[in-house]
Amino acid sequence: MLAQLTSSAAPASALTTVATPLMWALTIVAVIALIVVDFLITRRPHEVSMREALGWSAFYIALPLAFGGWIWATFGSSIGVQYLTGYLVEKSLSVDNLFVFMLLLSAFAVPAALQQRVLLLGIVGALVLRGVFIAVGAAVLANLSWAFLLFGAILLATAVKILRDQIKGDDHEINISELRSVKIIRRFMPVTDDYRGPALSVREGGKRMLTPLAVVVVAIFAADIVFAVDSVPAVYGITSDPYLVFATNAFALLGLRALYFVLQSALSKLVHLGYGLATILAFIGVKLVLHWAHGIWAGVPEIPTLASLGVIIGVLVIVTFTSLHATRDLDTEAPTADGAKLVGADGSASTPAPETSDDEKAGEDQDAPSGSRPGTH
Repeated sequence: MLAQLTSSAAPASALTTVATPLMWALTIVAVIALIVVDFLITRRPHEVSMREALGWSAFYIALPLAFGGWIWATFGSSIGVQYLTGYLVEKSLSVDNLFVFMLLLSAFAVPAALQQRVLLLGIVGALVLRGVFIAVGAAVLANLSWAFLLFGAILLATAVKILRDQIKGDDHEINISELRSVKIIRRFMPVTDDYRGPALSVREGGKRMLTPLAVVVVAIFAADIVFAVDSVPAVYGITSDPYLVFATNAFALLGLRALYFVLQSALSKLVHLGYGLATILAFIGVKLVLHWAHGIWAGVPEIPTLASLGVIIGVLVIVTFTSLHATRDLDTEAPTADGAKLVGADGSASTPAPETSDDEKAGEDQDAPSGSRPGTH
């Protein structure tokens, strides 16, 4: 037993991966190419139609599934199940991310024509952050035997927080004036009162000023950091292959722009998603702790990846049906993201105002003080 404990305390060997340097290079080039295509699509701001959103969503779902089929055929069912399970975990977590994106876009009053550009910039920031976290996570797992215990503890703590927020009903609450990123920006840079198309900054009166678009992008970047802390340990709980971790994260994130517009109204009905995510993260946290304990005491059982896939699918199916059942009588009401409230600078909660006619809007704009427009500080 002493020898076993001593060996487990030593740094682990380098993590193994199915990817060759060529596979890494081709995958990164493909991801960059898809991002470039997305930027070309959004270079001219326009409102996204449901047909356009459905088409791109279908593409970004078919692509990772086809890639998963190739992984399965090339490297076997074990690796294929790891990839599929990891992708499902990342996709389910990304749906929760959309709640926050929706509230940020609403709170900053981002014009509909600019929303997909904001989402795309947020996705690029998330990809960069995930790449850093994946590299750091791989280095930690390769050199510290207790890293799986650490990752498990992070996921268990996150699950508890999500569960508490879900029970209290304030899991998706945005107070722009309290966002640290917004405070820092407004302290050092002036912000224009209105949006200037897709421009992040403009020059007025010989002075460089940021637009509200830049502020909301930074706010989304800040949210991306929190998302990375949750999602990277979660997928490492499914597979320790850094390549599969990167691929599942990249595919889950690339489809967010189109998925946002498809699920924009449906998101309000997933009122029990928080319970599902808390259950999934807690389950993976336990799986990581058991994996760490198995390395010390061989008698400790481990949870097979195939069983993990079944549990994750089962949880998602259950919370989807319970959410739809709970909201079956609310179809005639105006949807809001998970019942979330937009919180103003004074801390008061508000619900989205009903739509008004163009004439009414024009009259409101004339009477409204300048401080009520996005970007005013």
